[in-house]
Amino acid sequence: MIRAFVFWLVISSAAQAQARLDVSNSQIADGWWSLEIALTLDTHVPYRIFTLDDPRRLIIDFEGLDQASGPATDLLTPGRAISATFTAPQEGWTRLSIALSEPLAIEQASMQAVAGQVALNVSLSRVSAGAFAAAAGAPEGVVLPETQPDMVTAQPDAAFVVVIDPGHGGLDPGAERAGLQEAPLMLDLAREVAHGINQRPGLQAVMTRDSDVFVPLAARVSMARAAGADLLISLHADALAEDAAQGVSVYTLAQGGGDRAARRMVERHEGGDLLDGLDLRGQGDGVATVLMDLARQQTGPAGQELAATLVAAMERQGVRLNARPLREGQLAVLSAADFPSLLIEAGFLSNAQDRAQLVSAQSRAPLVAALVEGIAIWAATQQGGSEN
Repeated sequence: MIRAFVFWLVISSAAQAQARLDVSNSQIADGWWSLEIALTLDTHVPYRIFTLDDPRRLIIDFEGLDQASGPATDLLTPGRAISATFTAPQEGWTRLSIALSEPLAIEQASMQAVAGQVALNVSLSRVSAGAFAAAAGAPEGVVLPETQPDMVTAQPDAAFVVVIDPGHGGLDPGAERAGLQEAPLMLDLAREVAHGINQRPGLQAVMTRDSDVFVPLAARVSMARAAGADLLISLHADALAEDAAQGVSVYTLAQGGGDRAARRMVERHEGGDLLDGLDLRGQGDGVATVLMDLARQQTGPAGQELAATLVAAMERQGVRLNARPLREGQLAVLSAADFPSLLIEAGFLSNAQDRAQLVSAQSRAPLVAALVEGIAIWAATQQGGSEN
């Protein structure tokens, strides 16, 4: 391991030029025992490289990088790098953050002119967890805006862990209509549901974010699994060009493409989640979770039972429901097969009545009560008990 590369800065005569990163001519891929990063730019720019721990990731900061030709996810070949995102940590800087599946140390980094372009090559090799942790850390003066929330840790005596995922956040506000944004509304709803769950004996709520921050997909997955999730509920509120769609829907993952509404949801989000390097095209719903094959023989039917229980609870609470509240689709709920996952479409911001149902804690109270009640009833059946 060459520790000097934890902070690597190159200054050239073209330092002030606005550079462009050619994603189609760049890649992040595994070597035999290494991770190899090859990035192609159209000019030299100052840059710095370092690693961060918990979660493990490699950070490459560029000064004066004007834009990339595509989302960061297009750089990836699945392997030791599990996700990649672009962010803007401070004015004039662009950050490429690469989540690592194992501890890797920076062995070599170089930027050089090649055939009229500039190549940045970085090589990382496997090290122990202790060595990685010892070398990790941002250089002095480097801005590290909060990109990971402090996750509420499940208590040891919690019998049933419910992970609540408020969609979007940070640089990605989600749907917007009539002065309302999806991300803060879903955060408020998630907090209220979490509070209700935590009042129920034997239940513990964990949130993937508890502030207005962007949480990478891989981090949401890691949080849920690290918390020992028994269930994940992802909360969203969409907006359409027309206002015909209305009411709450509960989505479970379908074997095929799902119904027309589910396919339309996927189409609406295609290309819409490129912000911060997040590109979900071809992977299902762009509501900020990861499409994955659930273990359908166990978690699939369990999720469908929960969906029906939640809809029944909403009916009892007088929640405004979609004409077909139970739906299936290839929606991105979570890349885990070890617990059921549902996506709650809590209404449509493009519909005035739905907005009225979501705009305040008082108007959300029936939906909150229904979600807490339904989860408690279903959790009791999973534990072999009953919820009165």
